[in-house]
Amino acid sequence: MAMISVQNLVKERKYPFIFALAILLVSAAIFFLYSNNLQSLTFSLGDLQKSNPTTSKPSQNATISPDTTQKVDDANDNTKSDDSNDSNSSNDYENNNTTITNIDDNDHNNLLIVDLKIKWVACKGPVAVDYIPCLDNSQAIKELKSRRHMEHRERHCPQPSPRCLVPLPNGYKVPVPWPKSRDMIWYDNVPHPKLVEYKKDQHWVIKKGDFLVFPGGGTQFKDGVTNYINFIEKTLPSIEWGRHTRVILDVGCGVASFGGYLLDRDVITMSFAPKDEHEAQIQFALERGIPATLSVIGTQKLTFPDNAFDLIHCARCRVHWDADGGKPLMELNRILRPGGFFVWSATPVYRDDDRDRNVWNSMVALTKSICWKVVAKTVDSSGIGLVIYQKPVSSSCYEKRQESNPPLCEQQDEKNAPWYVPLSGCLPRLPVDSMGNLVGWPTQWPDRISSKPPSLTTLSDAEEMFIEDTKHWASLVSDVYLDGPAINWSSVRNIMDMNAGYGGFAAALIDLPYWVMNVVPTHMEDTLPIIFDRGLIGIYHDWCESLNTYPRTYDLLHASFLFRNLTQRCDIIDVAVEMDRILRPGGYILVQDTMEMVNKLNSVLRSMQWSTSLYQGQFLVGKKGFWRPK
Repeated sequence: MAMISVQNLVKERKYPFIFALAILLVSAAIFFLYSNNLQSLTFSLGDLQKSNPTTSKPSQNATISPDTTQKVDDANDNTKSDDSNDSNSSNDYENNNTTITNIDDNDHNNLLIVDLKIKWVACKGPVAVDYIPCLDNSQAIKELKSRRHMEHRERHCPQPSPRCLVPLPNGYKVPVPWPKSRDMIWYDNVPHPKLVEYKKDQHWVIKKGDFLVFPGGGTQFKDGVTNYINFIEKTLPSIEWGRHTRVILDVGCGVASFGGYLLDRDVITMSFAPKDEHEAQIQFALERGIPATLSVIGTQKLTFPDNAFDLIHCARCRVHWDADGGKPLMELNRILRPGGFFVWSATPVYRDDDRDRNVWNSMVALTKSICWKVVAKTVDSSGIGLVIYQKPVSSSCYEKRQESNPPLCEQQDEKNAPWYVPLSGCLPRLPVDSMGNLVGWPTQWPDRISSKPPSLTTLSDAEEMFIEDTKHWASLVSDVYLDGPAINWSSVRNIMDMNAGYGGFAAALIDLPYWVMNVVPTHMEDTLPIIFDRGLIGIYHDWCESLNTYPRTYDLLHASFLFRNLTQRCDIIDVAVEMDRILRPGGYILVQDTMEMVNKLNSVLRSMQWSTSLYQGQFLVGKKGFWRPK
């Protein structure tokens, strides 16, 4: 066959054919270029729905099995379940109704729009509104062989992760803003009246009209929490709130008024308590805008690093410190900084009946065995007493003990990250640097936030990397985050950094009216000791599992390059569901990651009716609305 000659076509004046050929060639070229670009941007539903994701926790093949249906307010477009016997499992997310219906390269924000037709359903059951998957796994709790050491208050995560959306309480409102929220919150947002009645004589919380009011009372705060705080410092002036003592742990914190009022003294408190019969105490704390987390001293180590806290406080916290050979108190010793203080206000300190005397004698023997010394003991004008212990700053006492009981931990034992790690019966050695010198106390606050952290490695470039990281976050927060994205910062109080690194993001916000829960993922480099050295707070967590917090407890979630490594281990849909659970309606996410991860996360969030946008071509900003599935 003879080749078609363009020259012959021109001579024969076959212009329509020439025009059609040109159109065909241009179309082919455009299709070729578009296909190549799309290949680098698009992802399949299979990418979003990885089967059998691997997590770090052994499987618990159970989920909550509610007996009744949680009803919610139609005005908020919430769900009313027709089947109260369904469990909150991944079956609630109906894969058969999930399709990709549209792919559009949006020129306005450079986000790839993948319209996932997911038929979301609401979580069901009597705990649906306050559902915490790893703490509300009733089937796993029923199967426990023992509850003697608070095993039923520990984590028992369902597998697979639930894919239901937590409904809103009836009449839920935008939270009261800080600082007003410290003293009053909307009752409808946390509609739990039990503590109002149970603690009415101790002035923990009072219901007044549409509000819950927190007058600053407590079991040990008979003259008010402010007087109690001053009483502690007067008893031991070297505590020096907000200078020497910056980061503290409040064990069995109640509604966290102790930590809430210490904020006025430049002290950041990690308040914690279990989810127990003291209904919603941690939920009250977080609704107030006070740092808090759900946890229990049971059979496993707390999710904090060694030598983290400057001071630990317990006011009638109902922990049997001498139980199981003294392991609960040895766990406090692990996380207390050398030279740090333990303030214990409880009846064995100031009462002399047989029971209290026996507890006190046990405490005397136990504290002596771990080389804690009493530095103060007193009773205030209301008859409430306290004792203050101090952890040693040298190893000489350990070496001079007549009996090595408890023994010192082996070096390899101290390298285990405290994530599903059993409580230890040994004493961790005091921390030393690479030269063998004991690690000292951090610089006084506020210089502590920018000074070289004592636990920073002594490698040649470590300090330079730390300084550059601090500068990077200071610039990014001031020039980009606070100035540009569509975030109403005046509505923000509780912030979580999901991949905190050195805590640079939190440090850059330190002079603003926010607090940040710094999370160091268990699969990332362990930088949490550095965060505590800087005078900040945080926890370890595996984002392939649900977090120990109530729903609707954070105003902003921040994540810097978390997902690119995380999605190799678990499903981004499950992480997005958890983000939706812990974020308040009207709250924001601020994510920087690879564009592949940004596009995947964006598509899931949009399927949950979030509004999203891309700022400067790299920062995903999402806002959660009040929509809940029917």
